[in-house]
Amino acid sequence: MRLAASFALALAAGLGQALSVALPFGAWQGQPLWWLQILSLAALAWLVKAQPSWKRALAVSWMFATAWLCGTYWWLYISMHHYGGLAAPLTVMAVVGLSAFLGSYYAAALAAFHRLIPAHRLGQAVLFASMWSLAELARVTWFTGFPWGAGGYAHVEGPLAFLAPWVGVHVIGFVAALAAFMLVSRQWMALGAVAVVVAVFNLVPSAAQPPGAQLSLALLQGNIPQDEKFQPGTGVPLALNWYSEQLLQSTATLTVAPETAIPLLPRDLPDGYLARLGERFGSGNQAALVGIPLGDMQQGYTNSVIGIKPGGVVYQYDKHHLVPFGEFIPPLFRWFTDLMNIPLGDFNRGAVGQPSFEWQGQRLAPNICYEDLFGEELGARFDDPARAPTIFVNVSNIGWFGNTVAIDQHLLISRMRAIEFDRPMVRATNTGATVVIDHRGRVTHSLARHTRGVLHAQVEGRTGITPYAWWVSRLGLWPLWELWFLVVAVALYFMRTRRPGRAPVT
Repeated sequence: MRLAASFALALAAGLGQALSVALPFGAWQGQPLWWLQILSLAALAWLVKAQPSWKRALAVSWMFATAWLCGTYWWLYISMHHYGGLAAPLTVMAVVGLSAFLGSYYAAALAAFHRLIPAHRLGQAVLFASMWSLAELARVTWFTGFPWGAGGYAHVEGPLAFLAPWVGVHVIGFVAALAAFMLVSRQWMALGAVAVVVAVFNLVPSAAQPPGAQLSLALLQGNIPQDEKFQPGTGVPLALNWYSEQLLQSTATLTVAPETAIPLLPRDLPDGYLARLGERFGSGNQAALVGIPLGDMQQGYTNSVIGIKPGGVVYQYDKHHLVPFGEFIPPLFRWFTDLMNIPLGDFNRGAVGQPSFEWQGQRLAPNICYEDLFGEELGARFDDPARAPTIFVNVSNIGWFGNTVAIDQHLLISRMRAIEFDRPMVRATNTGATVVIDHRGRVTHSLARHTRGVLHAQVEGRTGITPYAWWVSRLGLWPLWELWFLVVAVALYFMRTRRPGRAPVT
């Protein structure tokens, strides 16, 4: 196949991979398409195998990955250009450059696959899936990590979702890559065996954990315009007044306000603002979790959640996994952030595995914005079952990205975490998606997006530790790194011992 034709197919397949995670239009708007994820990856596998050299395989894989990642988080353009004020050409270059940089992980991995490809077809499938998965892990880990749009999230509602509480989203991605290669190489018996195993496990009822106590919730969605949110004369007084009113009037057992719902540091708030909230929840059977920046010039600032219950402000969670350029400035990139008008751009990190907010027999574990993208970090709280969270609480502000598919993609991430840990996830956001997700990853209550309102609902806490929570809390992602590197080592060994003149089977 000519290189131009290979590039065109790689571009189309990469965009298909992006659409599979959350379709932004049509009848399936916002929904994951697990079958499209496998088919687009199968197209990539066929393309890589069809290339005459590893260099061509690298180029084609790079085109696929760059198209996929650009199509996944193109909405970064909105935050950098519309809200950050970065010139449009520079913004396009930044989004494409980030996608190409992260796409290089996949290009290098699949070029190595082409170079190491074994003779046995099943070995080819396992090596392809392993190399793909190693690139996924690199995107999780290196340079602070940005695994947004990983293929496994397309399977939240698919037949592979049963794997989540056992092995997590990355192994789901591995199995999907394995199936994709088997499909394109016509390994029908092996693919049929995988399908039978998947069908059996989906038919067997899961072991249900006993339900926990229920909390009545009020989840606040202020819908403060992002271009006004930190403006003293518009968004700031609007946020302070609306959130204060809702917090003071709430009758729910737990009221949750989103990330930076209070957009000012405590020292800059109107006199008595926090004191009134402390008095409101200082007695009785009601509590609140509220997003607010904390700190000072000397000690640094944090993107935080405070917990208020009888006794006053008794809890603080500080965001650990910060957003590059939005919440911290990477070395040598001060010039880039100076080109944008984004406030609160350099925070301190909180610790991994911070304690939960204990209330009404529940252990509520906050996470802020895209922290729920990192299941291995949320899992650090599960090393001791007696302290493990019973409910996750995500507070976010996706207003930076407009009314786009970013909202749907983030919702799927939260749903995957709920399945992996067998825990409900409640989400209070500025513009959406403000929802309640049950322990099976199903949205049970939701508020219309880009509206101002309060979602009233009930949530049921859960106990028990899933296998995934058990091993990831102790070992992190190291077992996956070691497993897939072992596959590569075996492939390298057999390549070196292959008899001269013996060509791999394609």
